[in-house]
Amino acid sequence: MKLVVKVGTSTLAHTTGHLNIRRVEDLCRVLSDLKNAGHQVVLVSSGAIGMGVGKLGLAERPADMPGKQAAAAVGQCELMYTYDKLFGEYNHTVAQILLTGEDIENSERRHNVENTLFRLLELGALPIINENDTVATHEISLGDNDTLAAIVAKCVGADLLVLLTDIDGLYTADPHTDPTATLISEVHAVTPELMAAAGGRGSKLGTGGMVTKLKAAQMANAAGVDMIIANGSKPEALYTIAEGGAVGTRFVAGEASV
Repeated sequence: MKLVVKVGTSTLAHTTGHLNIRRVEDLCRVLSDLKNAGHQVVLVSSGAIGMGVGKLGLAERPADMPGKQAAAAVGQCELMYTYDKLFGEYNHTVAQILLTGEDIENSERRHNVENTLFRLLELGALPIINENDTVATHEISLGDNDTLAAIVAKCVGADLLVLLTDIDGLYTADPHTDPTATLISEVHAVTPELMAAAGGRGSKLGTGGMVTKLKAAQMANAAGVDMIIANGSKPEALYTIAEGGAVGTRFVAGEASV
């Protein structure tokens, strides 16, 4: 299986912004084991700005663009150092790819990105992709690594896209405020009503929310890729997912509204 996994800031970091060491270690161990089992894995990782906030000792995420870019520059170093160290312990080589909107929108540059990704997978490396928050501006405003993950899934011809977040999946209502909310196990169409009900934003260190995940589902499904939203606090769930088991919410390809 060719698997694209996106992990959000809320999964990687504590609310302080500092790295959630146990969580990241578990994630790297599981992804390494999946690679050992013969799966090809691409990791789309948020967290650079959030990590930078913690590393710089800031009280909160900067509101100004230069502040966000500075935090990203500091945080990306820590993020990749951590991934390189942890995956290296399981004898897996990582490769960093930082992308901007222009890299995707320009056909020639996108073709180069795709060629690089395919060659890295052929060489057995594990590509780790993030938006280039240090130089980009539009992408930071969107905070949309969910969309980036869907684009990457399409670029590499993934069999499955998994978004790991701070919730078990898509619910009928906000489970944090509505005790009657129930998990939706499968979605066959992202309707306007579903988009309207999603609302809201993600954690204070991240920038995404359920709306961006539903848009990512539309993009992935339109490209023929199933997408799953699952809880990132339980990286071991990726084993069940890789085996075809039911985890979180699955968005079925070929039937989502675009």
